[in-house]
Amino acid sequence: MKVILVNGSPHKNGCTYTALCEVAGELNKNGVETEIFQLGSEGIPGCGACGFCYEHGKCKTDDIVNEFAKLAETADGFVFGSPVHFASAGGKITSFMDRLFYFARANLANKPATAIVSCRRGGASAAFDQLNKYFTISNMPIVSSQYWNQVHGSTPEQVKQDLEGMQTMRRLGANMAWLLKCIEAGKNAGVKTPEAEPWQRTDFMR
Repeated sequence: MKVILVNGSPHKNGCTYTALCEVAGELNKNGVETEIFQLGSEGIPGCGACGFCYEHGKCKTDDIVNEFAKLAETADGFVFGSPVHFASAGGKITSFMDRLFYFARANLANKPATAIVSCRRGGASAAFDQLNKYFTISNMPIVSSQYWNQVHGSTPEQVKQDLEGMQTMRRLGANMAWLLKCIEAGKNAGVKTPEAEPWQRTDFMR
């Protein structure tokens, strides 16, 4: 079993990364392989609404989003991490997830996912709520912890001093590992994923 953890911060080894490492450590303790996927400091364009992905199964902007979509095919679960900017997820990971979830839901569906957010002081729950909406529209079980998945601090050292936040990250990793094992046991027992009905797309205006 493998979980990919996305670092949506431009800081490779910053606060968000520190929290993700705590989750990854607990997953590893429970026998789950992990990979931290860095979005990096380069810009990620938003969705251009061109419709290219409908015909080609990938984004016209051939960048890190297409790379991750391919990688997601072989992953069993996901953790998306973001810094908090103005009580929202960062612009980089928002653009990344907007495009990814628009065309690559088939690579994500029925796989457990969770979000973690890192902030100095406030806005964490709003950003956390924003990220969870990507999962609930994509048939993805959401993994929870003992508290909302947030850590506080302006530096990695301060984040490590957020004892409750770090504990929340560890419990999140343990819960993710447990759910993955439950899903694997179900598959081995012959439990199949739900069969999707044809999408009844209904617009509010006709």
